[in-house]
Amino acid sequence: MALLHRAEMHPTKFALLAAWLPGRPWYEGPADPDVARVAAYRFDDPAGAVGVETLLLRAGDGPIHQVPLTYRGAPLDGGDDFLVGTTEHSVLGLRWVYDACGDPVYAATLAAAVLADAGQAEEFFEVDGRREHRDPTMAIAGSGTRGAEVPALGAVRRVVEGDLTLIVTDSVELAVVRRPDGGTASDGVVLTGTWSGQPSPLPLAYARLR
Repeated sequence: MALLHRAEMHPTKFALLAAWLPGRPWYEGPADPDVARVAAYRFDDPAGAVGVETLLLRAGDGPIHQVPLTYRGAPLDGGDDFLVGTTEHSVLGLRWVYDACGDPVYAATLAAAVLADAGQAEEFFEVDGRREHRDPTMAIAGSGTRGAEVPALGAVRRVVEGDLTLIVTDSVELAVVRRPDGGTASDGVVLTGTWSGQPSPLPLAYARLR
């Protein structure tokens, strides 16, 4: 479950991404992009401490990009290279926003989604002491066996940026498709997604045991 807040963020996550995206080697689009959300899905941090959100974005007339983010209440140890920026959340206070590919919490939740078809988190808004369900904007499915045991990943040992961003952990290698409509593929168990305007499943990520 992902518990969300009707809150303001200064700067917004899209303002942070507009400044960050043009410096990524896998980005295709204008140098000063107007970033718009196409769809999104979230994973649930079992410890409840880290927000894990994956955005599908379009920058101007460019292709759709997949950008996983984590939101933390304190800096990620050793995560300086993956920091997108900081923002003031009107409910939660100062938040550190990271490219999730460098965050071990994201790696563990992505591995569960791909290898064990763990699915996305149900999203709820906290409104006046009660919870309101928010419908998902896309559907995801992992080709692994639902409920399968996923090995402990340990630390993120290496991240190699590219159209497929490779995340190497102690037990699993993950590959995040940065441009889902670009035809980039890999081997291994696959996570696919559909969203409005994209009824046929497209690969979002791959996983294989080391």
